[in-house]
Amino acid sequence: MTTSDQIKEAVRLKYSEIAQQDKITNQASCCGSTCCTTEVYNIMSDDYTALEGYHPDADLGLGCGLPTQFALIKPGDTVVDLGSGAGNDCFIARAEAGETGKVIGVDFTPAMIEKARMNAENRGFDNVEFRLGDIEKIPVSTGTADVIVSNCVLNLVPNKDAVFKEIYSVLIPGGHFSISDVVLIGNLPDALKHDAEMYAGCVAGAIQKTVYLELIRTSGFSNIQLQKEKAITIPDDILTRYLDADQLQQFKTGNTGIFSITVYAEKPVDTGCCKPGR
Repeated sequence: MTTSDQIKEAVRLKYSEIAQQDKITNQASCCGSTCCTTEVYNIMSDDYTALEGYHPDADLGLGCGLPTQFALIKPGDTVVDLGSGAGNDCFIARAEAGETGKVIGVDFTPAMIEKARMNAENRGFDNVEFRLGDIEKIPVSTGTADVIVSNCVLNLVPNKDAVFKEIYSVLIPGGHFSISDVVLIGNLPDALKHDAEMYAGCVAGAIQKTVYLELIRTSGFSNIQLQKEKAITIPDDILTRYLDADQLQQFKTGNTGIFSITVYAEKPVDTGCCKPGR
């Protein structure tokens, strides 16, 4: 995997397959990658079933948090979900935004868009729409969204800095986001870092937690808050596909940690003065 386009195409192909898999298969793997485990169940995803608006058909078990639970969505809000998959977070967001709100899901995998549109149509949701597009160039007009959510998606994107700048652009002044994602403390072994399967599995594409939070800050956001953080343990029967015995031991006894975080930040209200560079 040497270029951004190659990475994106590998992820697109993998998530086209994932769209046809069941939730149990996806939850027993890393974000739906084929490296399924027999050691544990539910490696990354959290339990959505108690949230209003939950629809099992839209839950592929691909998340690493519950961003909509923390997103402070109000009735009438326009919400954009980046990497919307089969529509799970969009339908949760719709329950909170209500009939007067609007939810836009964005995904770059045609199979996911098709599945999500079918789920929305089957439920008669006329204020939820799904758009095919790359979140490095979000197909939503500037200053549209009150709230942006995303669940375990930015780690799949090569240019994360571009995504945060796009989020800033799409949000209204005073709008905010709540994003769940995978980050690192310490360095992954090269065998994991460079493997396409583990990239599609939401691990190899993760960056350092400090770098991730700094990207948010330098993109112009304020009031940055960690809403939730949990450690992720990748089971041995997945790791041994990529690491020999010595590498596995070094990885498990080293300082590397893989974490799911849910982070909140706000786009400042534009006062019309004192902007950087003025």
